[in-house]
Amino acid sequence: MAALPHPTPLPSARFFPRQPLLNCAFASSSYRSRLVGEFIGFSQGRARRRRDAGARKWWSPTMRAVLRDLDLEGSNRARRAPVVAEGMLGKERSKVVNLDDIISERGACGVGFIANLQNKASHNVILDALTALGCMEHRGGCGADNISGDGSGLMTSVPWDLFNDWASKQGVASLDRSNTGVGMVFLPKDENYMKAAKTAIMRTFLEEGLEVIGWRPVPVNTAIVGYYARKTMPNIQQVFVKVPKEESVDDIERELYICRKLIERTTQLEEWKDELYFCSLSNQTIVYKGMLRSEVLGQFYLDLQDDLYKSAFAIYHRRYSTNTSPRWPLAQPMRLLGHNGEINTIQGNLNWMQSRETTIESPVWRGRENEIRPYGNPKASDSANLDSAAELLLRSGRNPAEALMILVPEAYKNHPTLMIKYPEVVDFYDYYKGQMEAWDGPALLLFSDGKTVGACLDRNGLRPARYWRTADDIVYVASEVYENTDVKKSIASLYPYRKWLTENMRTLKPVNFLSSLVLDNDTILRQQQAFGYSSEDVQMVIETMAAQGKEPTFCMGDDIPLAVLSLKPHMIFDYFKQRFAQVILSSPVLNEGELEALMKDPYLKPQVLPAFFDIGKGLDGSLEKALKNLCEAADEAVLSGSQLLVLSDRCEELEPTRPAIPILLAVGAVHQHLIQIGLRMSASIVADTAQCFSTHQFACLIGYGASAICPYLALETCRQWRLSTKTVNMMRNGKMPTVTIEQGQRNFCKAVKSGLLKILSKMGISLLSSYCGAQIFEIYGLGQDIVDIAFCGSFSKIGGLTVDELARETLSFWVKAFSEDTAKRLENFGFIQFRPGGEYHGNNPEMSKLLHKAVREKSESAYVIYQQHLANRPVNVLRDLLELKSKRPPIPVGKVEPASSIVQRFCTGGMSLGAISRETHEAIAIAMNRLGGKSNSGEGGEVASGRFGVTPTFLANADQLEIKIAQGAKPGEGGQLPGKKVSAYIARLRNSKPGVPLISPPPHHDIYSIEDLAQLIFDLHQISGHDGGTGASPVSSIKHAGGPWELGLTETHQTLIENGLRERIILRVDGGFKSGFDVLVAATMGADEYGFGSVAMIATGCVMARICHTNNCPVGVASQREELRARFPGVPGDLVNYFVYVAEEVRGTLAQLGYEKMDDIIGRTELLKPRQVSLTKTQHIDLSYILSNVGLPKWSSTEIRNQDVHSNGPVLDEIILADPEVVEAIEREKEVTKAVEIHNVDRAVCGRIAGVIAKQYGDTGFAGQLNIVFNGSAGQSFGCFLTPGMNIRLVGEANDYVGKGMAGGELVITPVENTGFSPEDAAIVGNTCLYGATGGQVFVRGKAGERFAVRNSLVEAVVEGTGDHCCEYMTGGCVVVLGKVGRNVAAGMTGGLAYILDEDDTLIPKVNKEIVKIQRVNAPAGQMQLKSLIEAHVEKTGSKKGSTILSEWEAYLPLFWQLVPPSEEDAPEACAEFERVKAAGRVAVQSS
Repeated sequence: MAALPHPTPLPSARFFPRQPLLNCAFASSSYRSRLVGEFIGFSQGRARRRRDAGARKWWSPTMRAVLRDLDLEGSNRARRAPVVAEGMLGKERSKVVNLDDIISERGACGVGFIANLQNKASHNVILDALTALGCMEHRGGCGADNISGDGSGLMTSVPWDLFNDWASKQGVASLDRSNTGVGMVFLPKDENYMKAAKTAIMRTFLEEGLEVIGWRPVPVNTAIVGYYARKTMPNIQQVFVKVPKEESVDDIERELYICRKLIERTTQLEEWKDELYFCSLSNQTIVYKGMLRSEVLGQFYLDLQDDLYKSAFAIYHRRYSTNTSPRWPLAQPMRLLGHNGEINTIQGNLNWMQSRETTIESPVWRGRENEIRPYGNPKASDSANLDSAAELLLRSGRNPAEALMILVPEAYKNHPTLMIKYPEVVDFYDYYKGQMEAWDGPALLLFSDGKTVGACLDRNGLRPARYWRTADDIVYVASEVYENTDVKKSIASLYPYRKWLTENMRTLKPVNFLSSLVLDNDTILRQQQAFGYSSEDVQMVIETMAAQGKEPTFCMGDDIPLAVLSLKPHMIFDYFKQRFAQVILSSPVLNEGELEALMKDPYLKPQVLPAFFDIGKGLDGSLEKALKNLCEAADEAVLSGSQLLVLSDRCEELEPTRPAIPILLAVGAVHQHLIQIGLRMSASIVADTAQCFSTHQFACLIGYGASAICPYLALETCRQWRLSTKTVNMMRNGKMPTVTIEQGQRNFCKAVKSGLLKILSKMGISLLSSYCGAQIFEIYGLGQDIVDIAFCGSFSKIGGLTVDELARETLSFWVKAFSEDTAKRLENFGFIQFRPGGEYHGNNPEMSKLLHKAVREKSESAYVIYQQHLANRPVNVLRDLLELKSKRPPIPVGKVEPASSIVQRFCTGGMSLGAISRETHEAIAIAMNRLGGKSNSGEGGEVASGRFGVTPTFLANADQLEIKIAQGAKPGEGGQLPGKKVSAYIARLRNSKPGVPLISPPPHHDIYSIEDLAQLIFDLHQISGHDGGTGASPVSSIKHAGGPWELGLTETHQTLIENGLRERIILRVDGGFKSGFDVLVAATMGADEYGFGSVAMIATGCVMARICHTNNCPVGVASQREELRARFPGVPGDLVNYFVYVAEEVRGTLAQLGYEKMDDIIGRTELLKPRQVSLTKTQHIDLSYILSNVGLPKWSSTEIRNQDVHSNGPVLDEIILADPEVVEAIEREKEVTKAVEIHNVDRAVCGRIAGVIAKQYGDTGFAGQLNIVFNGSAGQSFGCFLTPGMNIRLVGEANDYVGKGMAGGELVITPVENTGFSPEDAAIVGNTCLYGATGGQVFVRGKAGERFAVRNSLVEAVVEGTGDHCCEYMTGGCVVVLGKVGRNVAAGMTGGLAYILDEDDTLIPKVNKEIVKIQRVNAPAGQMQLKSLIEAHVEKTGSKKGSTILSEWEAYLPLFWQLVPPSEEDAPEACAEFERVKAAGRVAVQSS
């Protein structure tokens, strides 16, 4: 990449489509007029009233509740309402702050800004920002002392009046605003270190020709700092310097930037280097921040209380630390940005920034580029690194908007508005995608350089934010900023990007797939053997993908040993697990023709680098030497001008002594080597390999640096399959859909692409280019020497194979191609399905038989044989490398706590009714009830996701609600119920339709962020009331994203202990539990409770046929077919017997160890000792991580499990439920009408009332009626979990999650009267409304945010406009939209109907056409449904838009589109021919 100060035509745009993704909006004098015009819903109402002395406080009604959870689409109501005062309605309420201008409550999960458009500085801006910050407290993290915050802060313009006042008191001359820089510095606490740091700082300033004016200790109130924060609190001082040589603001800022970078470099070797930090060093802005809760920031920094502290803007931030432990410097805002969200590609971004360090240059630096390196810091947070990258661009001459459009581009490829109306913006993004990979992940960014202040959204709407503007030119940004395309257009129009692209961009045209075999069958077989293919890989993976165009489905989890523990050879990819955290993807899969076209490109000067190692002189050292030679060859090629390196394991003839280097190792080694020598930006890497055929393998290669892959042997295997006699006959006989040889290969590539898309979306990543080199993997079983060569920066906590051991494993595949007795067919390694002689499976037939005998015959001796079988099994999991040993003498078993107490710690895994049969589900539940343990209904995920028939009654009656934070071998994917398992019974339970699959959406739909998790817990507490609901506390069910639970449990337990939080949480672990030994190991590692999944199913009769997903389970455990369910052999007593035996095994071992109860061993890792086991592959496994100990909790496990449920504190619902008339109406099923004031600190309002009704009457039994009218601004989850009989009206506005999980009743939301704007043009409710709702009606006079009616299964709703992703994953109900919608409408919608008004003919490109069809409203029943819902809407809300439509019905009806999923095509509302077809007897009438 050339310099990034100003664009130059790019001579070397990287040829792989690198598609980066921004929604930007700004407030500065230069953008002012645009801001006003672009944003919908700005107030044109009356000016705010200032308060007279002693009068009641009022605030601009338009601004109520802007800055916290209000993810609204630019709201502009003009109304008055009193500020919430404490003690309202006679009961103490949450503390709410007063404000003249607004009640401000957070900007998008903890970040927002306030700016005066006329650039008038005032102290009021500071007070407003502090108030807004104080109201975001529930969105931030807090330490165990309940006082230390994860961090909060303010960025403002420099308060010159305040500093000049200080200067005059010090006898210093007045500060010259034009050339004075102010540094806000965290200095070391130690007096000597502090002096040394100050000396180093001043020395640098003097060397740079700056004059140090003086130091000012910042006045602080340390009394309000928490214990944890005080331990690390720095000495906080400000330094004032004069910059005499520069005149322009940009040059002064650049000089100060250079000084700061030089100070960081010169102090790198000092002991105190980590204690010195510049919050800011600028002539324009200053940052006050710290490890403080947001509501005390203004009390800590006394400057912020001073009337002389004035600014025209303030960015405020409240931190929720997710990936790094809280520290003072990591609080935000940073120097340029306030960032909310996660950058999931951070490791790749740091690598790419490092690789540019040698190539970035610009005249503005006057040859000093070396002095400002490095550009990133692996020890800092993702936010701090993004800030550094933005700052580099800014100081190189970019403006803030341009810098962020480059770093955080939006999903522009599928954006109808941009593609049609703003092509120059698309050109801008296209131009930069080859020069800067996107910093990807859900994020909201606010930024300021002191001249401009603005906001930039992520590309997927996962971090929404909105704008308000008051009548006196104050702008408030809170949660969802409307895109200001004009700002982007002005940036994109600065240079002729389209011209440069046309002149310089090289695109690869698609080339047809080969139509015949290249190799004969014997050669194909030998190559498959040499490269490690098994018959399972070919038949179950490659052939399935070629035939169906999608990844194969398996079930029952992964129960084979970790690759490093296995006796069988594995490909290197098996040592990598995807880490946890709508995607645009251009395919990274090249066919042979496309690779050939690249190879002929003279401009790219492609160079093929053969990837083999020579073992002619012995194996040891050979692979490492070959990698070294490969990296040197890559160097040479790049220095000779090659821009494309093709790492290839293709050769004319396989040679016994020249095995192929594992391709992932080759790609990783070259990628890392080129980064380290500064050449990585000069060339792209392509893998031409036989070693890649599954999605995971493609993901690994891309994640470690490959831009594209040509999987030549997989494509040849597809061709061989298609031409085989067997396939030809099956297609001829109609047993398989006919596909051509080209289609088979295209299907294979399509399956790879959709599988990659799933992996990326799990991580919240939008772009393949962001994933390239992002290294989002953890390694299990490779040693540090391998990691250092090829996978720098990835974690390999347990060590493992050396380079030579890996060479040996590679060779064990290679030799199969040359041995005389080589089989004439591929070996079946048994990695996927159990087979005798194949890979060991934990759940195997012998184990099942022994277990069935023990539990069915209630035979202790049979259980002992089962135990012996487990003890003698091959090493399968990490805990098999451990044994329990104690220094205590044994005690009699009679002294150990009884089995009846131990089994209460047991629970069964979450298997939902539908995935398993009714008989299995009930047998497990009955058994656990008898034992006093817990059975997991399997709907836990559905609660978080709000979908598929989870109703208020179900929630109100649960004893415990479990939220999985990470899960299983496919993190975040959850269950998917195939259509054939959705029987009439299952469909009725889940409010869905028989035969229609219940899709499990990608994970970012479940929990966008840690803050949303906190809100979900709050919602669930609401419905459950004080007496239960979420058990002792939120439960963390650890399945370490496909990694071993031993590591996940250790990390969680120890991190919580180190942070003083372990007592607040019950740790439950599950995954492969089979015996008392598993329970005891988990206990010593810190777990309180133990989950049994597959083994519980085996105990009730499962025979591990592993065909659950087909609905053909031979013993009726996992089938919905009546005839198979009749074969179900299990009874609850079998499972009771199993758990009692496990508990007795635990008792016996406890007695041998000398301990009386479980409480005494939980967390005691000193009882674990490494077992002397000889592993086949390596003796280099390092167990120190799981054997370490950081201390024990202060309470026993029993005390932790039995503590009182924490509550949500005083909530509005309690006040309503304390009203005798409301109590009587619920008790006696009467009607009552109430009016209540509401404010946006009131969250999940109505949830607790609904819980009380649901507990007493169920979902439909309540015959009374509660009519409650709320006035004001509602917080998140307003109207959640409503039940029939609750008629709720809100006059005002509401936040996210309105009507979440509602099961009935009526919800009406209207703005106040006489707002001075058109209600249909303003957003009045937030994002994600009607999440998983199962009944009732909703009428909204105004627009909604994004994801309206996501997973709605029965609600009927009318709204006057929505943001993106409307009707996403909807399974039933009806949605009417009387206005504009955003893009990606009806994605994943499998049921229900939508009617959308399209007055300007723009809807069609916005609809996701994968499932639904789009038609006019032709069916009489559909016209009637639409009209009656609009009539109800007008009656309830007084909608003018609705009235107009009804009065001109004939003109408007043809402007509506009806969106119809396949399951509704025969419904009377969608089928115009319904009556005629019904008469002909062809349609089964569906009752709604």
